[in-house]
Amino acid sequence: MEENFSPVLTLEDLSLRLTGKARLMGLDLGTKTIGLALSDVERRLASPLETIRRTKFTADATRMIELAHNHEVAAFVIGLPLNMDGSEGPRAQSTRAFVRQAAPLAKISFVFWDERLSTAAVTRELIAQDASRAKRAEVVDRMAAAYILQGALDRLARLRKG
Repeated sequence: MEENFSPVLTLEDLSLRLTGKARLMGLDLGTKTIGLALSDVERRLASPLETIRRTKFTADATRMIELAHNHEVAAFVIGLPLNMDGSEGPRAQSTRAFVRQAAPLAKISFVFWDERLSTAAVTRELIAQDASRAKRAEVVDRMAAAYILQGALDRLARLRKG
């Protein structure tokens, strides 16, 4: 993908550029952590991967990019935390700023994905599974990243059929 590198793509544009067995990585960007998830090579299923404890931007981005290269990731799908009315607040602006800084370092494109209610949905599911508060805190970020990525994978599948 590097020859036509665009820092930010729509999911539709990404679908036209994806080749072969390229994986996607989901990101749930929080103020204290970054949840990561990875697709399978067929881009059908998202699995939680890792939670990065945020320290400094360079260290956080380096770890994320290292994992992306190790797993041959073609693009990042990052949750965009929109307000319930669809407008963008400070968290969405912070996410866009992170992408502006990370994309040139990664040389991997980003796709924004509406993440409204993703953490709430994952937390509800973990509570339904009777996960302890400590266990929920440990896994919620990477599971939210998987939830975000799965939504994008499902949309990509519909684009392929349509």
